[in-house]
Amino acid sequence: MRRLGSVQRKMPCLFVTEVKEEPSSKREQQPFKVLATETVNHKALDADIYSAIPTEKVDGTCCYVTTYKGQPYLWARLDRKPNKLAEKRFKNFLHSKQNSKEFFWNVEEDFKPVPECWIPAKEIEQFNGNPMPDENGHIPGWVPVEKNNKQYCWHSSVVNYEFEIALVLKHHPDDPGLLEISAVPLSDLLEQTLELIGTNINGNPYGLGSKKHPLHLLIPHGAFQIRNLPSLKHNDLLSWFEGCREGKIEGIVWHCNDGCLIKVHRHHLGLCWPIPDTYMNSKPVIINMNLNKYDYAFDTKCLFNHFSKLDNQKFGRLKDIILDV
Repeated sequence: MRRLGSVQRKMPCLFVTEVKEEPSSKREQQPFKVLATETVNHKALDADIYSAIPTEKVDGTCCYVTTYKGQPYLWARLDRKPNKLAEKRFKNFLHSKQNSKEFFWNVEEDFKPVPECWIPAKEIEQFNGNPMPDENGHIPGWVPVEKNNKQYCWHSSVVNYEFEIALVLKHHPDDPGLLEISAVPLSDLLEQTLELIGTNINGNPYGLGSKKHPLHLLIPHGAFQIRNLPSLKHNDLLSWFEGCREGKIEGIVWHCNDGCLIKVHRHHLGLCWPIPDTYMNSKPVIINMNLNKYDYAFDTKCLFNHFSKLDNQKFGRLKDIILDV
């Protein structure tokens, strides 16, 4: 199977969207909703959406694996945002013009500083060698997850740089109905983006771990392909999300042949998220760590040590995994 696209910029919606002046169910205090119309977005048509590979949109925080200090490293998402004056100017312009592409940015003066190790995301527009902000006024980018950085402690819990491995959740290679948690070499994940999910990420919609024993995992983007998707019509997709077990997911991301990514979120269709029983939690999961080959005493509190004690154990659901061992 070909490697699917990585998430390096904001994804357009499958459908043309419209703004409704009513409170958002997605973001508190947002007085409007962004809802899908029945018209397919021209960006989706241009990318040949009908031959694209549909995958589950996983609810976490985006990460990236690339080289840092001469070795594969996990990087956290960090958008460079405008300072207060520039943001106010941008919002006033949007209010009067409604088209962010016409706004002039002074990238050197309008944006807050970022760490020296920050890098801009790939695929974003450049002008005179400077990365340009997207339609929201942000410059997407990444910072490396250092081992002792408290700000990214949940990111660092899923990697071990001594042995260059990461805790990854994906389908079992021999049984698509079974999920597998394993230690994957970071070198196998180079130039991929992944979703970090778990106890302290985005309100933990999958119910993983506990406050006393937090649990976090990485999922490569495109890892969970959708096999029985209906036609790409608004009502058919709405019925699929509402009535199918496979539809109990946050959304869909289509990986197009040209590398373009197209999405639709439950909220675009006026549906709720999170939901009580997600499709991800309907599948059994097996632990396959095989850490003995490293001949190394992992920190007793780290996830790698906990999972090594659960090696070869099978659980009915992800949320059944208890790390209190």
